[in-house]
Amino acid sequence: MTRLAALKVPAVAEFDAPYFLTCPGIGKVTTDYKKNQNIFCQGETADSVCYILSGRIKLTVLSEQGKEAVVGLLEPGQFLGEGCLNGHPLRTVTTTAMEDCTIVTINKSVMLAHLRDEPAFAEFFVAYLLSRNNRIEEDLIDQLFNSSEKRLARLLLILAHYGEGGVSHPIDIDISQEMLAEMIGTTRSRVSFFMNKFRKLGFVSYDGHIQVHRSLLDAAFNEKPHLQRGM
Repeated sequence: MTRLAALKVPAVAEFDAPYFLTCPGIGKVTTDYKKNQNIFCQGETADSVCYILSGRIKLTVLSEQGKEAVVGLLEPGQFLGEGCLNGHPLRTVTTTAMEDCTIVTINKSVMLAHLRDEPAFAEFFVAYLLSRNNRIEEDLIDQLFNSSEKRLARLLLILAHYGEGGVSHPIDIDISQEMLAEMIGTTRSRVSFFMNKFRKLGFVSYDGHIQVHRSLLDAAFNEKPHLQRGM
C-alpha cells in the first residue's frame, strides 16, 4: 500500500472515467459519505471496487496489537479496494472520509466485465495501476534511504500538489502532525520540530492551511545543506 496520495493517471485517449463509471447500470452505486464515515473496514468481505468522484479518503491499518497507522491518502480520480480483483477475500485496510465524499462502488463481477469488454476503460485502469506501482516504488525508496526530514518535505510537496501548473496549493485538509508522523515513519515531536524549522526558513507558511513554497522543493531535492542542518 502506498503511503502517499498524489497519484496522477496519464490521459488515455481522453477517456472520461467518472462519466463511464456513473452511467446507470446494474452493479454500480454512487453514494455520498460524510466526513469521518467509513467506506469499508479492514477484515470485511472484499467484493467491490470503489472510485472517488470527490473528496479525500484516509487509509488505515490496525495491527494485531491494536496499533492503528495511516498508510495512505487518496483523492478524486483514484480507486480503492481493487485488491479484490486479485483474489483478496477480505479488506486489508479501513477507508475513512476525511471530508464529505462521493464514491462509486462497482461490484467485482461488473468491474471484471468492464475490464474485459471495454478496451478504453481497461487501458485507463492499467495506466492507473502502473502509476500506483511507480508511486509505491518511490515511497519505498523514500522510506529506506531518505531522512525523516526529507520524507516530510516530500509528503508536504505531494499534498500541496506541487508541480501542477508550476505552483503549489494550500493543503486544505485537516491533517494533524500525528498523521504526518505516521505516514513518514517518525514521531510527532520530530514532525513538530521540522515544521517549525521549515516555517522559520520560509519553506512553508500558515494562513488557515499549510502553504508550501518553491524553496522547500529546491532544498529537498537539490541537496542544499541547510535542509539537514539541525538533525
